[in-house]
Amino acid sequence: MRGGARLTGARTAAACTAAALALLTACGPSSHDAEGAGKRSPSASGTHGTPGASTGRRTPSPSASAPTGGSSPSSPSAVRLPPRHAGFDYQIGGAYSPPAGVRVVSRDRSSKPAPGLYNICYVNAFQAQPEERSSWPADLLLRDADGDVVVDEDWNEALLDIRTADKRRRVAERVDRWIDECAAKGFDAIEPDNYDSYTRSEDLITAADATAFITLLSGHAHARHLAIGQKNTAELARQRKKAGLDFAVAEECADYDECDVYAKAFDDRVLVIEYSDRGLRKALAGWGSRLSIVRRDVMVSTPGSKDYVREVK
Repeated sequence: MRGGARLTGARTAAACTAAALALLTACGPSSHDAEGAGKRSPSASGTHGTPGASTGRRTPSPSASAPTGGSSPSSPSAVRLPPRHAGFDYQIGGAYSPPAGVRVVSRDRSSKPAPGLYNICYVNAFQAQPEERSSWPADLLLRDADGDVVVDEDWNEALLDIRTADKRRRVAERVDRWIDECAAKGFDAIEPDNYDSYTRSEDLITAADATAFITLLSGHAHARHLAIGQKNTAELARQRKKAGLDFAVAEECADYDECDVYAKAFDDRVLVIEYSDRGLRKALAGWGSRLSIVRRDVMVSTPGSKDYVREVK
């Protein structure tokens, strides 16, 4: 999750309202809002961290038998991975017709896949959207020693409590249902955001907890014949095989000198989003012949918005 403090300062209420209106205009009402507009926050080190009509592939329906919550990472041999060095667009703030040359697109789970492209389904897997917080069982919201909910202040999102095997299983049950919805719609892959939320947990959640939880999600995604990507969290890239992760979605990896980490861990199967002209130029200079790279605006807005930016060169 990038953004807020790393990009342009804390997201203002006006920006939040504008982003919500842009999403509603582009996609209609969502059950959970736009789950990640260019989000990234500081990591434990204080320097980084972290938001197809397929191809004729038939995906199992949500009612099909598949592991839930307690899944282990299955072999990804049955899933289709995103192509390397392909035209890419990041549309988690609202879906629109992909520009010419785009072969891979990431969209919020409330959206539909783009026909004929490789489609990635964005879900907020480690934190609760503000409007959904009350729907989560109280004991699954992370609480500090005083009993107060631990919140990601940049986005006003409550962290989910994944500190025990039982709680990880229960949180995964809900996220698995979102994964099922993505599969039923015809997406090819899942992008679970906020893998790095442990870095904002006041040291209550560990990196091992986060890896154990995403391992559950990867097992379920693979059972649904979906690939699953690692969102940011360069410090855990070496754990990607253990966690069952297939590719990476990296915000600002050029700006923060992380692209090499992802490229090595994921064999160049990396989708890069930069939010500045400097970041785009640096990404293209170092990785333009190997990785999928796009510059977007911080709010990941739709065409027609005054904030909309999309550049690839």
